[in-house]
Amino acid sequence: MKRKLTLLVSACLLGLNTTHNGGSNFCPDLSLVQEKAVLVPVCPEQLGGLPTPRPPAEITGADGYGVLAGEAVVLTASGEDKTAAYLRGACETRRLAETVSAAAVLFKARSPSCGNRHIYDGRFSKELRCGPGVAAAALLALGLPVFNEEETAALLAWLESAAG
Repeated sequence: MKRKLTLLVSACLLGLNTTHNGGSNFCPDLSLVQEKAVLVPVCPEQLGGLPTPRPPAEITGADGYGVLAGEAVVLTASGEDKTAAYLRGACETRRLAETVSAAAVLFKARSPSCGNRHIYDGRFSKELRCGPGVAAAALLALGLPVFNEEETAALLAWLESAAG
């Protein structure tokens, strides 16, 4: 029997109430992923010390790579700077990925922590910009593939080829 690969997964996608508004983003498609991989729940924002619920925040000035480089900040709509918490969360998420030898990541799309392809533009306008969130950028920099819940089919294909 093949050994299952380990994936970090946004805790909210697994049905845990970790979103900024205290809810979840349960993704029923994860049952298919769970058949092929060991899922380790993670919430970078909670690991960074932010409470649940918490005010929504967006990256201003760039994307997660910009935050990691000190060129952008994470702000709430009222202008409260949450950058330090997002950086702590990214660092702890990276440490967890290394600890469990994660092979890949399945994160919540468009999140300022977890978004892998797009994030909100920092104006709280619901407009998107290209680029990852802070934790996703940290894991991508490690060389880990980062998928979102809208890419479950691609993740399943990746798992098949990686288990190979």
